[in-house]
Amino acid sequence: MTTRHPDVPERGLTVDDLADTPDDGRRYELVDGRLDVSPAPMSKHFRAANRLSTHLNNLCRGEFEIGENPGLDLNAERTHHRIPDLAVFDYDPPAQGYFNVPPLLAVEIVSPESVLRDNHTKRHEYAAFGIRSYWIVNALADKVGLVELRLEDGVYQEAAQVHGEDVFETDLPFPVRLVPHWLTANGPWMEHIGGEAPGEDQATQR
Repeated sequence: MTTRHPDVPERGLTVDDLADTPDDGRRYELVDGRLDVSPAPMSKHFRAANRLSTHLNNLCRGEFEIGENPGLDLNAERTHHRIPDLAVFDYDPPAQGYFNVPPLLAVEIVSPESVLRDNHTKRHEYAAFGIRSYWIVNALADKVGLVELRLEDGVYQEAAQVHGEDVFETDLPFPVRLVPHWLTANGPWMEHIGGEAPGEDQATQR
């Protein structure tokens, strides 16, 4: 559940105030100068984020900047600050401070307390910021799911929804094939997370 820090002053907070937040594993974000605090992620969440980051880095071969938990300043006043679980950038990190230009892709991995925030609140915030693609990964369901949203005329439209062992394919921010099941499943995930390449099964049968 989102909580409010007991020492929040009357004035609106900026990202400069986040330097005073405790290093307790929780996530400290800002919404219009108000503190928005989330619990530390659980094991499935951590595993999905790590595997997705690894898979995307392997696919792009260093051509893009891919980071877990990057800070995004969503407005010039730096009073609206979000930390997506993962983001893909086509530019170098700033020399200091947080990212203030939209990434190509933001990814949120749903936690029990973040269902509304990830599916609705951040959907509108990221669209307003101009993030071209937004993925919502649900690692809580029996079959891990992934929804791809693409920005069209300032509003996100659903481009794909994939669950379990079905293959998700997209060309944004670069060509990606992904099997959601292997974001959290035990076993040789690196061998299977990209699914079978087109024509691979026919070649195997020859």
